[in-house]
Amino acid sequence: MYPELRNEHVIYQNPFLAIRIWQIDGEWRHRVTEETKRQLELDWMHKRFVKWHYHKEVEFLLVLKGELTAFCPDERLVLRDGDIGLFGANEPHTSLQTDAELSYLVFQIDLHQYWDQSTLGSMRHFSEVIRPLSALNYIYKTNSEVREATAALIQDIHQEMNDKQIGYELAVSSRIKNILLLLLRNDTQFKLHYSDNGLIDRMQPALDYVDKHLSDKLTVETLSRTMNMSYTYFIKQFKAAVGMPFTDYVTYKRIKKAEQQILTGNASIAEIAESVGMTNLGHFYDMFRRINDCTPRQFKDRLDPS
Repeated sequence: MYPELRNEHVIYQNPFLAIRIWQIDGEWRHRVTEETKRQLELDWMHKRFVKWHYHKEVEFLLVLKGELTAFCPDERLVLRDGDIGLFGANEPHTSLQTDAELSYLVFQIDLHQYWDQSTLGSMRHFSEVIRPLSALNYIYKTNSEVREATAALIQDIHQEMNDKQIGYELAVSSRIKNILLLLLRNDTQFKLHYSDNGLIDRMQPALDYVDKHLSDKLTVETLSRTMNMSYTYFIKQFKAAVGMPFTDYVTYKRIKKAEQQILTGNASIAEIAESVGMTNLGHFYDMFRRINDCTPRQFKDRLDPS
């Protein structure tokens, strides 16, 4: 859509957590000229995304000291000490250091890795079906309590990822969910509340069916008949309820189940792929890479180097 954009490949510090978080301390190696600032402003105003980037991960920027100007297609954010900027999955964005003493945290996370049966009802609000998550930046601008609480959680995650004490995975995942909960419960403009809360309940039999038949052939035709819906109506209702197309959801669930087997068993990759209903090994590898940015073997080695 935007040929000037760069698709950034994010390498996770822990593929099972699907996050990357690091601190950038601002040595102002190249002073930003007023001309550069004006050009970036013009590019933003005219939707020219030159030298911008995007990635499938949601991104938080937390400014610890100094000033950073960040841009997404619909907003320009001037972030100073303690401020937070949020960008949605696959949303074009860029930033410009406007202070020599800048120090900030970059936190990138694939939220789809945190979807499971117990959180599906809440996580679908973050599926960005209608609008990107940058629409929630108003919360951080207007609600100092949420901003400060989120900043503390992001800094906790950064510390946990650096220290890697026993149970750090639990600590990190719980803090991520707390960040999302703060957004969901303080969304006074209802940017996240666009879907019918009853949809997920009506789709529950389909979700249960998928869980029980992951090793079988799963098609829209089969599920639409099971749900007594037309093919087209089922597709629309499923995406509205879950936040992703049916085929993407099935693939996601299969890869998640394969991950568990890779980490806990001794079966071969081919056996694991077949057990989750993906008999085409090449397709299994392609989908695994798409979701985890690594091969099954790399996935296991990163979590269990021994």
